[in-house]
Amino acid sequence: MYLEIVSPEATLFAGEVVSVTVPGINGEFQILSNHAPIVSLLQNGNVRIQGNVTVDEAFESKFSKGSNGETVLAISSGTIEMKDNKVIVLAD
Repeated sequence: MYLEIVSPEATLFAGEVVSVTVPGINGEFQILSNHAPIVSLLQNGNVRIQGNVTVDEAFESKFSKGSNGETVLAISSGTIEMKDNKVIVLAD
């Protein structure tokens, strides 16, 4: 599936991933390929991305590596939308 992570400053990441786990307001949840359409609010926590993730040099400092080889981005709040196998995370 295709993931885009957008902040007020720029698009932090765009590319194909295996899964994305986000901190929803009702608890953490994971989205896999071909997930049903969803729109949800996000709270303070980590966006965890599984897959062969290549982050642009300009934004490498915002991401870290998790214990399972996942790529992690800390956010304070945001919104997520999944539709037609494309995930868009609007993150603060």
